[in-house]
Amino acid sequence: MDLYFSDAFGVSPKALERYGAFNVSLVSDLPLFVDPFLIFNSRKPKYRKLHRGIVRYLQFLYKKARTQNLTPGLIASWYRFPEISQNWLGFSETGNQGRGLGHKFAGALHSNLGVLFQGLNEKHITKDVHLEKLCLVSDRVGRDNISDFTNNLIHRFLLEYTSAFAKKHIDQSLRRVVAVNKVKFNYQTQTWESGRFDLPIHNGHHVLLTPRDLLTKEDTWINKTDLFEDFDRIPDAIPNEQLRQQVSNYFRQVLPKPRKKKRIKKAERDRAILQTLQKFPDLVDYYIRDKEDRGREAKRLSDERVELSDRLYVRQARQLVEYLQTKTDFYASQPNSYEAAHKRALFLKDAIENKGCHRIFYVKGKPIEREADLQILYRLTWYGTTLDVTREANDGRGPVDFKVSKGARNKSLVEMKLASNSSLERNLKNQTAVYSKASDAKRAVTVILCFSAGEQRRVQAILKKLKRENDSSVVVIDGRADNKPSGSKA
Repeated sequence: MDLYFSDAFGVSPKALERYGAFNVSLVSDLPLFVDPFLIFNSRKPKYRKLHRGIVRYLQFLYKKARTQNLTPGLIASWYRFPEISQNWLGFSETGNQGRGLGHKFAGALHSNLGVLFQGLNEKHITKDVHLEKLCLVSDRVGRDNISDFTNNLIHRFLLEYTSAFAKKHIDQSLRRVVAVNKVKFNYQTQTWESGRFDLPIHNGHHVLLTPRDLLTKEDTWINKTDLFEDFDRIPDAIPNEQLRQQVSNYFRQVLPKPRKKKRIKKAERDRAILQTLQKFPDLVDYYIRDKEDRGREAKRLSDERVELSDRLYVRQARQLVEYLQTKTDFYASQPNSYEAAHKRALFLKDAIENKGCHRIFYVKGKPIEREADLQILYRLTWYGTTLDVTREANDGRGPVDFKVSKGARNKSLVEMKLASNSSLERNLKNQTAVYSKASDAKRAVTVILCFSAGEQRRVQAILKKLKRENDSSVVVIDGRADNKPSGSKA
């Protein structure tokens, strides 16, 4: 089964591990991404060289923005990049096609270039320039933009990194010399140059490997969530006692007074923080400096997140797929999309409830908490189907997770939900309207995964309220660990 890189190219997962690369899925993007802070913070000379290259390019853009009016063509050439989908990482739960870096990111980067260098050049607060600062000062830039831009600036390294592994471990029949655009910036001609690389080929496209020690999950180390949640510790990072007192005093002034027996609401506190950041913009740089000083923690946290991702999306997902493949008819061809989706839901239910496969959804004894993780695992189980399984965009028809189809008239919808979802009742209630509007998909299957007796009771109460307790299109799966026979094994 060509589910992962190691499967498709006949290499040992151990060989990838020794090389330091993550064994990506070739069915669905996995929610990991390159964190530029890990490049900056690394002791490896090759990574330090990569960081210097990133800063040099930002300095080039900054100089050009100050000295000349940029034409739309130059902005497109210097600021806009496609997503590097060949590394099969990112935030798309199905497939590996993203939007890339368009005009919004280009505009945000162009207008904030000076801000990136302020803490370094003017007041020497930060140790270096950090692209992630854009996420802190602009609402138009997200973590996926930062990762995409970083991937493009280290594109040549990723190509050479993959090519070196491929030449040593992958048969020549599975490789091809590929011409790749935008791999090196020529500062003399001020243009991006292409290159040719010997790379592994899967379904007509080359595949890239990424070092595990550059990856993280959830968010970059420097991020807006931590800026707000850890705001109380930022004044402690300010060496100037007078400024430190001014910041603390101003924050107390703009922070609403607590009501009797009631805490200050998070939204109120966030507004006070925003006001304080606007009053003292250097606080952003002091926050970044605090993050720089705690770089070891960034590595430890990222290593832990990548290891958990490897366990959940690769090792445990493989166990589930292998069980379904060898012990059930899960992968038998079905001409009707609804029958295929419903039958697979029932196979999944039996495997989880009766055959020990519930363990797949637990990491370190705790059940998965993100619905996106459930959806990714479900998508991985569809790898061998002749049907087309795609994520259904929310284009006004409602929150639908997947569309399963074979031809224009053979389409059904699939929803994968955790019982803990606070919007579960609303989702189930609105399905009828969703399907009537979705003229190309008349039927749907909803799979709900429960991890506790309380969640089971809640789901049954919702279904009873909606008069859907006997609806066969709703498949409720008992994923509890406390009521399974100890001897059952997947």
